[in-house]
Amino acid sequence: MERRCISPDVKLGPGVKIFDFVNLYGCEIGAGTKIGTFVEIQKNARIGCHCKISSHTFICEGVTIADEVFVGHGVMFINDTYPRATANGKLQTEADWTVEPIRIGKGASIGSNATILSRVTVGEGAIVGAGSVVTRDVPAGAIVAGNPARVLRLLKEARPKIGSQGTKAGP
Repeated sequence: MERRCISPDVKLGPGVKIFDFVNLYGCEIGAGTKIGTFVEIQKNARIGCHCKISSHTFICEGVTIADEVFVGHGVMFINDTYPRATANGKLQTEADWTVEPIRIGKGASIGSNATILSRVTVGEGAIVGAGSVVTRDVPAGAIVAGNPARVLRLLKEARPKIGSQGTKAGP
């Protein structure tokens, strides 16, 4: 019994670990990345090196995930602001819509059951709380949560340094 569906056009870096019941086609996955059970990654999606993609996650066309990113369980990426089933009374085809990209910066973490909407960039090192709905860009080093996701605070290491001694600003 085939427990994985990996299309021949998938580009896998060395040391990629893929668990059972995945569907991968036309995508690129960087070295040392781990793909959990029940994950789908569509064509023209790119996953960086040393990422962890947890089970039940859907990564659609147009998503670019940089290196060292954690994606929790059941995360959904949405690449269309106004999805429709039909166009002029017929089922839509690829010609009827345009992919709207999503970018996830290096070292970011996306909590379980988060939804990332189209045309969003999650900055380097940012953290998206579990269950959040990300409707706009997330600054680098920010912690966001809620529906819609809002900035709660910046990580201390993301705060600007002041003075010649390299003292960090803020509490």
